[in-house]
Amino acid sequence: MTDLTVNISRCRLCADRFAATHTAHEPRPVVWFKPSARLLIAGQAPGMRVHKSGKPFDDPSGDRLRDWLGLSPSEFYDKSRVAVVPMAFCFPGYDAKGSDLPPPRICGTTWHDQVMQTLDKVELTVLVGGYAHKYHMGVKTGVTDTVRAWESHAPRLFPLPHPSWRNTGWLKKNPWFEENLLPKLRAQVQRVIHG
Repeated sequence: MTDLTVNISRCRLCADRFAATHTAHEPRPVVWFKPSARLLIAGQAPGMRVHKSGKPFDDPSGDRLRDWLGLSPSEFYDKSRVAVVPMAFCFPGYDAKGSDLPPPRICGTTWHDQVMQTLDKVELTVLVGGYAHKYHMGVKTGVTDTVRAWESHAPRLFPLPHPSWRNTGWLKKNPWFEENLLPKLRAQVQRVIHG
């Protein structure tokens, strides 16, 4: 386990790719999991603020996600109970328009299966965003349709939209998410974290 986290934290597979982005940054894998975790947050990739801090969801998206989950920061950042495993461990950079680039596939193909094999105590998986939906669920539907079908996957799996401020409009158009899905999600999170 220690070897795996050390190897991921030292990974430089995407150094040339990141150097060629608009941000021209160095790799900084954000590794946040322990085998004892019972809750898995499967995300997309760290953003620039997380790249700088080295702490997953250390940004306004993380504030919203913690609210959705009903977790305090101390509960969320307890690696012994909560694993945060994105599709790419490093910030992929921005394009020329300032938008996040997609998570590089090489990260997932290199590390993801190894990490998932260590997380054999996970009782609840929360999939944040379309990239995580596609990888973990094998779906070809869009985010809205995937999240709308949440009841067919609960209580062990909850697909969510990304908690980015960019999705505030989506939340307003889909009030069922906050009214129906979030109470069930919060109850399941509490059961898994404190049960």
